[in-house]
Amino acid sequence: MNIRPLEDRLHVSPQIQPEDVPTAAAQGYRAIISNRPDAEEPGQPMTEDIRAAAEAAGLPFVHIPIRGGAMTPDDVARFKAALADLPHPILGYCRSGTRTTYLWALSQAGERPAEEIITLAAQAGYDVSPLASRL
Repeated sequence: MNIRPLEDRLHVSPQIQPEDVPTAAAQGYRAIISNRPDAEEPGQPMTEDIRAAAEAAGLPFVHIPIRGGAMTPDDVARFKAALADLPHPILGYCRSGTRTTYLWALSQAGERPAEEIITLAAQAGYDVSPLASRL
């Protein structure tokens, strides 16, 4: 796993495997958010397999699938609610970590200065500057 911190309560990763979940739990993650839809590419693990691994490890699991860049305000609201409701730290993932980072950035709009959001994302290796006008 290539896990990168965005903030204390949320770290992001590219696609994880079911067998990564016990390691994540052992590293102290207390919940998982998936932002990857099933069947996006061949060989990708199914969400329900990762959900089952999370439940077996005692981790709450939330699935907010985002296809491509098609994030809706409802998706952002659901992500923001998951950040507030789930125990921290949370491991969020999608194919590369970018969708999860974009959702996080949009969920922080109005709560943090735009420059801070952009900087935190950049420190984790993600460019959210295209969202600047929405932050």
